[in-house]
Amino acid sequence: MSDENETPTDAVATDAPEPAADTATAVAEPPADAAAPAAETPAAEAPAAPASSKKWYVVKVQSGREDSIRQNLERRVKLQNLEPFVGRIVVPVEKITEVRDGKRRIKKVKKFPGYLFCEVEFNEHVLYLFRETSGIGDFVGGSLTKPPLPMSDREVQRMLADQDELLGTEGGAKEKKAAEEEAIGKGRIKLDYEVGDTVKVREGMFANMEGPVTEIADRDSQSPKVKVTLTIWGRPVPVDLDYWQVDRV
Repeated sequence: MSDENETPTDAVATDAPEPAADTATAVAEPPADAAAPAAETPAAEAPAAPASSKKWYVVKVQSGREDSIRQNLERRVKLQNLEPFVGRIVVPVEKITEVRDGKRRIKKVKKFPGYLFCEVEFNEHVLYLFRETSGIGDFVGGSLTKPPLPMSDREVQRMLADQDELLGTEGGAKEKKAAEEEAIGKGRIKLDYEVGDTVKVREGMFANMEGPVTEIADRDSQSPKVKVTLTIWGRPVPVDLDYWQVDRV
């Protein structure tokens, strides 16, 4: 009887430690495995920067009020917290050289009167902003059934390059004078007379003589030529002169 009772007891004592060792191993391994995903989580969840969806559009506005409408729009954008949807608002200008009374003057004029160029993300908030601002009409190329067409990249680059050049010339008196002299050499010449108008020669061998303009050559160049018919010894004689040599009578 004693041998039969001891055999099961020894078997239980021998087998019991083995599950305990397995249990300890199983409990110790998960923390090491769980640490790996925790280290990789920040890199996997880092958000990518959203791409800008703003595009340039042309907007019709009341002619003569372009600057005041632009200022009003910029003010309302800030009041309504629409900066994420509205970027730059530009009134394109250009410099021209006027010749009057024999003097050349630099003048800034609006390149596209009656229009604003706006960088916006077109949505219902922006559409409401523009429709509710006094003096603004429709987006060019749009209608009630379709959104407006944005400007092409080439058109935008050209427009901004022209404006950056003008803004970059603003400064002190010396910089302004240098910019005006450069504009005289590069800018478009605006004459205060046309074919058929009577002009007076300012200097030279025909000084103080008057006659009608019969032709204006190279009008789009930096130095237009003017043909004036003068009366010399009782006879009409066509004379070629530089644009700055004559004044309108």
